[in-house]
Amino acid sequence: MASQNVVVVTDDTFDAAVVNSGKPAVVDFWAAWCGPCRMIAPHIEALADEYAGRAVVAKLDVDTSRQTAMKFGIQSIPTLLFFKDGKLADRLVGAVDRKVIKAKLDALL
Repeated sequence: MASQNVVVVTDDTFDAAVVNSGKPAVVDFWAAWCGPCRMIAPHIEALADEYAGRAVVAKLDVDTSRQTAMKFGIQSIPTLLFFKDGKLADRLVGAVDRKVIKAKLDALL
């Protein structure tokens, strides 16, 4: 990952980094073998830089953190989950344009 602002979360760190962060958050549920996940990765990194300090932009590898993926019913990747006040607020499934992700994140601020 190029951006230092992307927070890598796991089953163990998800609640602390996302749910209890006190900030709006978007979490990219992805896997290394997923082509569409690699397609949106630059968007996630750019948004992490753009929203640094205002929102949490995180990535969770579904192959290594299966409990969290199952908890949120992730069946296809990439899936982006959006959180506000520690609660799930929205979701996007598939490789979507950066403008779509940005609009969803802006709505949480």
